[in-house]
Amino acid sequence: MKINVKRLDHVQLCIPPGAEEQARDFYGRVLGLAEIEKPAPLRANGGLWFEIADIQLHIGVERDQSKSKRHPAFEVENVAAVRSYLEQNGVRTKDEIALAGMERFSLFDPFDNRIEFFERTAD
Repeated sequence: MKINVKRLDHVQLCIPPGAEEQARDFYGRVLGLAEIEKPAPLRANGGLWFEIADIQLHIGVERDQSKSKRHPAFEVENVAAVRSYLEQNGVRTKDEIALAGMERFSLFDPFDNRIEFFERTAD
């Protein structure tokens, strides 16, 4: 059977218990994402949800977090200006290995989740 995937619906990142307000500030104020309401049956689990482009970003609560290469990547406009804005707001960023036709970097949220932003170039 061939599975016909229609689109990516959501990405989930994790935060430690009790860190929802810090996550709300980072994702809502700094990144400018719109918070959306979690379904009532899931609210007791903590965390919060946001919209980013045409998908959802779910911020879940998890006690034991460890370093990982896991990350979402989002295509943005004017990646250099985005990076400058983030750095001016104290967000830690990291250069990524250069790839043809792409300018990219990673940022780290206050919980050390890595998120890649990139812009396609003419190369």
